[in-house]
Order: sequence, then structure tokens, then C-alpha cells
Amino acid sequence: MKHILKIIALLVTISAMWIGLLEMSVVPQNQTWLLPIYFIVSLGCYGLLMVGIGLMHFPTCPHEAVLLQQNI
Repeated sequence: MKHILKIIALLVTISAMWIGLLEMSVVPQNQTWLLPIYFIVSLGCYGLLMVGIGLMHFPTCPHEAVLLQQNI
């Protein structure tokens, strides 16, 4: 559930930034169509980062390791 809230917060933040950039006309009109592509790429990078962090902090289960050794 925590990851869903993080992703939703990220979506809201990026959407707010995109709308703000469009309203302030900071980004030229011919480049605004690239912003959703940047968003999708950044969301993919965020997903890979979360998977990498999850693998680095993979919990060890000593009880399960003993059961696995017994099966082998």
C-alpha cells in the first residue's frame, strides 16, 4: 500500500509541475508534447530504483533457509 501512495504522490507532483509549466509558458509549445514521454521514462526509472532498493534490502529468513537445506 505504501508503494501505491508513493506512485500516486509522484504522479500528482509531476502532473502539477507539467500543468504549471504549461500555464507559465516556461517550456516552448513545440516541446510540451515531450513532457509525458519524460514522465513515463522517469516513472520507469523510479520503478527500477524501487526494485533495486528492494533487492538490496532483501530480508533473510533463517527458518526458511533451514527448511530449504533440509529439502536439498
